[in-house]
This record gives sequence, C-alpha cells and structure tokens, in this order.
Amino acid sequence: MKPEKQKRKFEHIGSILADVLKTYRRESDGELVQVWQVWDDIVGNVIAQNARPAAFKGKILLVHVSSSTWVHQLQFLKKEMIAKLNHTLGKALIDDLKFKIGPL
Repeated sequence: MKPEKQKRKFEHIGSILADVLKTYRRESDGELVQVWQVWDDIVGNVIAQNARPAAFKGKILLVHVSSSTWVHQLQFLKKEMIAKLNHTLGKALIDDLKFKIGPL
C-alpha cells in the first residue's frame, strides 16, 4: 500500500519568512523582515532591479547589487535610503548599508 500524498497549497515565501526567522533570531529582529516588503517602494523601480537586501548583521543591512557601478552610485544615496527605510519601518532599525556585488 502506497502512502497517500498530502495535497498542500503553495505559499509565498514572504508569508512564512517572519515565522521562520523568529526561530533563529531575537524577537526584536523580526521587524527587520519588513525591509523586504517595503524595499521596492522605498528605492524605486530602477534601483530595485539592480539592488536587493540580502542579510542583516546587527543594524547593518547587506545589499546585493548587480555591478560595481551600482555599488559606487548607491554610496551617494546611502544616507537618504537609510532615512527612508527607518522612517517607513517606524524605528531606527538600520544604522548602515553595505553594498556588495551578489545575486539578485
């Protein structure tokens, strides 16, 4: 007799990400997950196509970018991006952004 396969619905990763991170991060860090949800609106379409949040280390957000040109350009926008992100998140959760060429 073969075991019956369970039928499951597919879920978007964003809907379960917060619960998964709670098991690995402090409770207060759960607010940082919102960065992925607001990123495109904060930075705009052109930047969003060339830069994506990748990880956190404390209050530093690592952002993967598509090229060294984008690393250079985003250095000029860093302060404005941090201010917008913190304002949207409602708290000063991000102190710095580090840009690195990586997968988008």
